[in-house]
Amino acid sequence: MNDRLTLEVHDLEVQVLTGIYSEETHLPQPLRISLTVDLECPAHFAPGDPLDRSKNYLDLKHAATGALPAGVHFTLIEAVADHIVDTLFLQDKRVLRVLVKIVKLAIAEDGESIGITLIRHRR
Repeated sequence: MNDRLTLEVHDLEVQVLTGIYSEETHLPQPLRISLTVDLECPAHFAPGDPLDRSKNYLDLKHAATGALPAGVHFTLIEAVADHIVDTLFLQDKRVLRVLVKIVKLAIAEDGESIGITLIRHRR
C-alpha cells in the first residue's frame, strides 16, 4: 500500500455557462464545486519543508475558477468536472486521483444538493 496525501478545497461558488435548457444557456449558473485531490506522498514531512514538498491549495482553487474558460458553454456539468480534472493533471504529475463534486445551485428548491461527482485516476 502506498502513502497518499489528500488535499481538499470545498464549496467554491463559481458562475459557469452550463445547461441544456434554453433558460440555462444565456447566463452563467451558480455551481458549488468541491475538489479532493490525491498526490504522491513523500516518506515524511519535516517542520521546515518548503511548499513544493506538497501542493498549493490555491492551484486547486484556480483549476475550479480561473482555469475555466470564459465564454465557453458547457452543455453538461460533467464536462466542467473533466476540464477541472484535466487542468489538475496537467499542473502536476504528482496528482494521482481527482474527485470533483458539482452542485447546481440554481435548481435547488428546498436546500437540497443536486449534482454530480466525477472521479478520475491518472493513467
